[in-house]
Amino acid sequence: MSPARIVSLVPSLTEAVALSAPGSLAGATDWCTHPAGLDVVRVGGTKNPKVDRIIGLAPDLVVANEEENREPDLAALRAAGLEVLVTEVRTLPQAFGELARVLMACGVTARPRWLDEAEAAWDALPAPGEPRTAVVPVWRRPWMVLGRDTFAGDLLSRLGVGHLYATHPERYPRIPLDALRAAEPDLVVLPDEPYRFTADDGPEAFPGAPCALVSGRHLTWYGPSLAEAPTVLGRALRAARR
Repeated sequence: MSPARIVSLVPSLTEAVALSAPGSLAGATDWCTHPAGLDVVRVGGTKNPKVDRIIGLAPDLVVANEEENREPDLAALRAAGLEVLVTEVRTLPQAFGELARVLMACGVTARPRWLDEAEAAWDALPAPGEPRTAVVPVWRRPWMVLGRDTFAGDLLSRLGVGHLYATHPERYPRIPLDALRAAEPDLVVLPDEPYRFTADDGPEAFPGAPCALVSGRHLTWYGPSLAEAPTVLGRALRAARR
């Protein structure tokens, strides 16, 4: 039987559950912006959820992620007797597997169409040619970039973009701007989350380098947005060549 009440602490999973198990969400974070018009109790941020509010909602299941949510908060929810499902998503195949696991735990018995469409969209990509090298900042002040073992890095590699810090010991290393410039990447990829890079905030730091302003939701979310992500990201990456 489907759990009557679910709290999601991950924007990607919120969108997936809301579309696949309508009416089941009892709560979501302040950062859960999709689907549009989602009307549920807000339980704070992904890093600072209001644990007491979540407990008060008496959910049958809390869905979380090992990177986006903090273990002390999840431990507090478990200590209160709540069931917590924690996902790990660092590659595209892993994302598809974890999405199926979450939806099953939420009582979804029929595989949603968007999940089939997402897998088909990525399977249809041609084999990438010679990869372009890139740096992919995710924050500034200080500058932080994609490092090893990241979901976003895996998506970019499938689109023919190999980021220069993929073998760094850290997953999101702090790299001085001078070092990022000196690396002379073919491309600088600037997503609009978690830091909101824009045409006026980001490209000016890399004079002369092609910059691709990309949708952070399509680069970092693993949910229904994956169905259109290859097209959306591919268009933005190609535009940066001009």
